[in-house]
Amino acid sequence: MRILGVVLLVAGVIALAYGGFGYDRQRTIIDMGPMHATATEHHAFPVSPVVGGVLVLGGVLLLIMRRRRVV
Repeated sequence: MRILGVVLLVAGVIALAYGGFGYDRQRTIIDMGPMHATATEHHAFPVSPVVGGVLVLGGVLLLIMRRRRVV
């Protein structure tokens, strides 16, 4: 549970800091013998600040709950 709490906390902070994530994809347009043409496509996935806040809150709650059970 502790590891899950840390992972949620880090993911929430990253989601709040960057607002989403994106990646580039190479795609072959033309492939005729020795001649190749490629294009780079950029895809973005925005992440709502609410989702980032919920992840941070969930991570903090998991870390707090873990400490209370141990004590």
